[in-house]
Amino acid sequence: MLSYLADYEAYFGPLRLFRYITLRAAFAGMTAMGIGFLMGPWLFAKLRELRAKQAFRGKDEVGDLAELHASKAQTPTMGGLMICVSIVVSSVLWARPNVYVYTALLIYVGLTVIGFLDDYLKVTKATSDGLAGRWKLAGQALLTVLALVCLLSFPESAAKMRELWVPFYKDVLISEMSLFLLAPFLFLILAGSSNAINLTDGVDGLAIGCTVTAALAFAIMAYVAGNVIISDYLFISYIPGVGELAVMCSALLGASLAFLWYNSHPAEVFMGDTGSLALGGLIGMIAFMVHQPLTLIIVGGIFVMEAGSVILQVGSFKLRKKRIFRMSPIHHHFELKGWHENKVVIRFWILSLIFAMAGLATLKLR
Repeated sequence: MLSYLADYEAYFGPLRLFRYITLRAAFAGMTAMGIGFLMGPWLFAKLRELRAKQAFRGKDEVGDLAELHASKAQTPTMGGLMICVSIVVSSVLWARPNVYVYTALLIYVGLTVIGFLDDYLKVTKATSDGLAGRWKLAGQALLTVLALVCLLSFPESAAKMRELWVPFYKDVLISEMSLFLLAPFLFLILAGSSNAINLTDGVDGLAIGCTVTAALAFAIMAYVAGNVIISDYLFISYIPGVGELAVMCSALLGASLAFLWYNSHPAEVFMGDTGSLALGGLIGMIAFMVHQPLTLIIVGGIFVMEAGSVILQVGSFKLRKKRIFRMSPIHHHFELKGWHENKVVIRFWILSLIFAMAGLATLKLR
């Protein structure tokens, strides 16, 4: 919205600065962070007042992990609401509206609603069983359809969103994907990324810290994809208007840092599914729109590890009646091996940064 101030540069020359994505991205990050710090204490106090506490599984289900996490029983959840307000307000203020920004906001707000319903059921029933998995998948499928309707209805995005680009290859792999391929492909990205971050959100600061590095990586990718000169130099897809997603990624970065301030060990609040499902879906949607959906596997390497450990654990137990890890997701395995929670988090952050840098390196390695 504030980007339109650049149209009045004839009256005040410095207003032309609002044309630059880099300036607006910087202000978006600071705005989101400021909103988070202002809103956080009030929201968390309200959540404690409403007794919106995270429901944990008992020792009969998770064994020694229940004792390790016993001190977290009184910590409020649904902190993802703070992240949502920070990102949405900051994005509306600083990003120039276009189909890519609208679609990203639609997916993010939609998944926040699904996550909130899940958390609300857990809180009111005082159990770890929230919204049934089939309803979450149904909601993600509906949002996939709505996203495709938005992207394919606008001439500026219809043709570009049918293209499939892959890392390490300088030409488009598929120039026009059919709907029969495009729809399940986008659903797989949205459902996979949102559920992967949801699985990562198991210890203080882990998921949101890894989100910071992913947001930074995709902010750079979005900016590059929206810049005709840089994209041509790197042999990657040029998508007019998609650079505005760099502003939204910066807002995500600022909101994540503000939340991490409160979520660091010992956490004052948990994001809950209200935050984790939505953050994963937002990152996945942005990766799709900047033609880096498969690079998400590299940038989000920690999220892939977490989701993969669950798949391997379940598959091994069903086929061999044996477990590979002491517990999945894999961060719990290291906790049960005796690593302190902070050691798990910091080492996973380091890996997340390495994965993000590796993902950015693919922009040049073609």
